[in-house]
Amino acid sequence: MSPRSKSENDSTHTPGNLPEDRDDRLNPYAIDRITEKIGVLTRRETEARILIPVIESLGEALGRDRVVEIVSQTIMGIARDQGRELAAAMGGNTPDHFREALKFWTRDNALEIKVDEISDTRLKFRVTRCRYAEMYRALGAAGLGQVFSCNRDGALMEGFNPGARMIRPATIMAGNDCCEFDYQFPEPGQENI
Repeated sequence: MSPRSKSENDSTHTPGNLPEDRDDRLNPYAIDRITEKIGVLTRRETEARILIPVIESLGEALGRDRVVEIVSQTIMGIARDQGRELAAAMGGNTPDHFREALKFWTRDNALEIKVDEISDTRLKFRVTRCRYAEMYRALGAAGLGQVFSCNRDGALMEGFNPGARMIRPATIMAGNDCCEFDYQFPEPGQENI
């Protein structure tokens, strides 16, 4: 994963997105390696434990809906960047590459997945257990779980493969029995890396 370039007008701050005057080659923090070390579930819990009180405090001062919308948009922007970085790290952006990348989200049995279909243009699966949803509920933040985790999925795919499309009619976080994911990819040879 490498830092993305930043224009002078770009005020987005994402992991690995440092000011241009920094020498990232010598900076051990320039590339986000936290997920590799602790897994996504532990990372999301740590993020949630920090963000929940920040959102509550800012919500009192600025209005909760406005704060949640800003946080949601910021997290989706981070997810797009991470999707691009993930495709580069996986060596491609096909259904097989994405299925292989699911190991980061399933680490520590964070998700139980049943793959329904995998082809050159499609990855369809169901999540039958989601410890992310369980964790957000245990923290009393089920509503923010959608913002912190579920909303990332489509944005991540936009970065991973801009020609792909995600259809997800149901999530455990929203109270369904399972999450239904249907990722539809461009024909082979038309991937957008």
